Amino acid sequence: MSCDLFSLATPGISRIHPYQPGKPVEELERELGITGIVKLASNENALGPSPLVLEALADLPDLYRYPDGNGFTLKQTLSGTLHVKPEQITLGNGSNDILDLVARAFVTDRDQVIYSQHAFAIYKLVTLSLGAEGIETPARDYGHDLAAMLDAVTDKTRLIYIANPNNPTGTWLKSAELKQFMNELPGRVMVLMDQAYYEYAVGPGYANCIEWLDEYPNLVVARTFSKAYGLAGLRVGYGVSHPQAADLMNRVRQPFNVNSVALQAARVALQEQQHIVQSVAFNKRGMAQLLQGLAGMGIGCIPSRANFICFDLGRPAIQVYERLLRAGVIVRPIDSYGLPNHLRVTVGREEENARFLDALQLALA
Repeated sequence: MSCDLFSLATPGISRIHPYQPGKPVEELERELGITGIVKLASNENALGPSPLVLEALADLPDLYRYPDGNGFTLKQTLSGTLHVKPEQITLGNGSNDILDLVARAFVTDRDQVIYSQHAFAIYKLVTLSLGAEGIETPARDYGHDLAAMLDAVTDKTRLIYIANPNNPTGTWLKSAELKQFMNELPGRVMVLMDQAYYEYAVGPGYANCIEWLDEYPNLVVARTFSKAYGLAGLRVGYGVSHPQAADLMNRVRQPFNVNSVALQAARVALQEQQHIVQSVAFNKRGMAQLLQGLAGMGIGCIPSRANFICFDLGRPAIQVYERLLRAGVIVRPIDSYGLPNHLRVTVGREEENARFLDALQLALA
């Protein structure tokens, strides 16, 4: 019996192009039969997690038991660290989970969702999966144009995604302009503020949007342990919001969406803030090394406040990307984000950064 299963799919699903992560090291090893590969494609913290986290993971919880579905201990630790109430916190399987939960809690197939050109691909994928209408506003200087986003709001708008800093471009929005945006936005429109790279971005003019939650009940702030905390492989993130928003998101959250090992690692990581200080300093040194090397080759970069750099080759980048792969260096092509001439490179260890710069020099020859 033949059957076109695409005709049976939920509207919007068949239009989704699955998210393409950075190429895994193991895949490149299989394809080219090479070893000693440097992966700078997925914005991971090359410094890794805190040694205290690794020590804690040596004493694994009882793996035959389900994790605490409410994440009580991690929420208590987050509550004390962030100075919020536990009932304002929603735990996720990475912050990606929070991006999905807020949409499933507030958006229907009759609604519109706004996101920016060149913004994180998951925003569009979530919107399509719900059958909602996605409105992509034009970027300004590779980042969010908040005025254009406000102009795009209609009676059908239910959710706006904002990445600050933005992935894959690294652009960021200043506190004053975000405040003005929130003040002008109708309160019936939810805002997901994606601060996955928050720890790297902290500095003059950058907003800790969690401090705004009492003023804006329509705001949800998403953060993650995958970046500066170095726990990308464990997949744990969180959202902070008005308690009613958290209650609604927890109603659609899958049971046991954060595993026992991740809960334990994240709790210990929060208590070891010196590792974040070290990670930020590590990133600053690596960023300077990459920027100096790229400038020496006459390559322009988009100013970044994250742990990666998006750079412009002035020509289609795919050939250079493939040459880098053959040299055992994995970066990220971002033509799917409307930037076919750009590549994105994650800040790595000093020797990894040097390896990338040497390979890029040869790839451009």
